Amino acid sequence: MPWQSLRMEAGADAAEALSDALMALGALSVGIEDADAETPDELPIFGEPGTGEPGVWRRNVVSALFDDGLNLAAVVDAAAAAAGIVRPRYTIEAVPEQDWVRATQSQFDPIPIAGKLWIVPSWHSAPEPGAINIVLDPGLAFGTGSHPTTHLCLAWLVDHLHGAEKVLDYGCGSGILAIAAKKLGAGETLGVDIDPQAILSSRQNAEQNMVGADFCLPDAMPPYAADVVVANILSIPLKVLAPVLAQACRQGGRIALSGILAEQAAEVSAAYAAWFDMAAPVFMENWTLLTGTKR
Repeated sequence: MPWQSLRMEAGADAAEALSDALMALGALSVGIEDADAETPDELPIFGEPGTGEPGVWRRNVVSALFDDGLNLAAVVDAAAAAAGIVRPRYTIEAVPEQDWVRATQSQFDPIPIAGKLWIVPSWHSAPEPGAINIVLDPGLAFGTGSHPTTHLCLAWLVDHLHGAEKVLDYGCGSGILAIAAKKLGAGETLGVDIDPQAILSSRQNAEQNMVGADFCLPDAMPPYAADVVVANILSIPLKVLAPVLAQACRQGGRIALSGILAEQAAEVSAAYAAWFDMAAPVFMENWTLLTGTKR
C-alpha cells in the first residue's frame, strides 16, 4: 500500500513536542533530523555516557509517515496546536509501495579499505575475489565499514598488522575490527562489548567469515596483554577506559582509538599520554583516529 511522508521545520524548543503530537495523531513512524545536515552548519550530537540526554538540533526537520488518504494539512494544524506553536512550513510527498528489503539492500554496496580489504554485504558478489573480503550485513550492532570511524580503524589495521599479533577489540559492536584483524593475519583476538547483542552479532559474523575470534562482556574479560588494542567507541568512554586499555596493552604494543570528533582529539590524546607515545591524529571528514605506542 502507498503512504504519505510529511516533513516539517521545527526549532529546538518544538521538535520533540511535534514528534509526540504526530505519533498521537496516527503517524506510523516519526524522526527528527538536523536541518543543516551535510552543510558547514551541521551540528554533531551524540548521546555519550555521562552527558545526559543528547537533545535536538538548533534547526530540525520532523518527518513522519502516514497512511495514504489522510488529510495531512489538518494533521499539521493539530500537531502545531498540541505543541503550542504556529503552523510550521511543511512538505508532503507520496511514498509508493515497494520492496523495502531490496530498497534497503540497495543502500549498501561493497566498501574498499586501503586497497587491500573489502567489506561485502552477503547479497553482493565480492568485487575482487582474490582480495581479503569480510562478509558483513547491516544489523543490530554498530560497525559495517561505512562510517568514517570504522573506516579509519580498518585502514590502520591494514597498514600496521604484520601477522600473529595478539589483538583486543574493545567496544567490538559487530565484531568487524576483530574479524578484519584475523583476516589480516592476527593471532589470538578478543572482542569486548557491554552490549550482549553486540557479542551475539560479533560471534555470528565471525562464524560467517570463518575466523576464530573470541567475544565477551567486560566482566568476563580475562587478563590480557595485547600487541594491538583497537577501540572505536566515543570520546567520553575512551577517556574513562584509558587505564583499562593501557593495562591491556603490553609494553611496546600499539593502540588505535576512534569514535572521536576532530575537536575532541587533543583531550582524548592527553588522557592516553600517561602510558603511550601518541602519534599525530589522522582525520576523515570530522572524525579522528588516534594512535600510540605503549612505553
